Amino acid sequence: MTFLDLKQKEVINCRDCKRIGCVADIEFDPCNGQICALIVPAPARFFSCFGKEDRYCIRFCDVVRIGPDIILVDVCLEDVRVKENEFHKG
Repeated sequence: MTFLDLKQKEVINCRDCKRIGCVADIEFDPCNGQICALIVPAPARFFSCFGKEDRYCIRFCDVVRIGPDIILVDVCLEDVRVKENEFHKG
């Protein structure tokens, strides 16, 4: 599976069966090449075009299943939401 295959899949949370969004980026370990996390943009807020966008950083161990059309995850969205200014700090 390629990164482009992942980007075409919707991410669905098993806890509430709601759509989180589509994969925008991945975080991987450069030493072994394994995926560490999926990065999904958080929904835009009102007037978000004037500010930075938050993201969900979903650890790969929280992925339940990768199907042909969707990726099922089991996360608490408040725990995986990362503010844009914190995202680049690591």
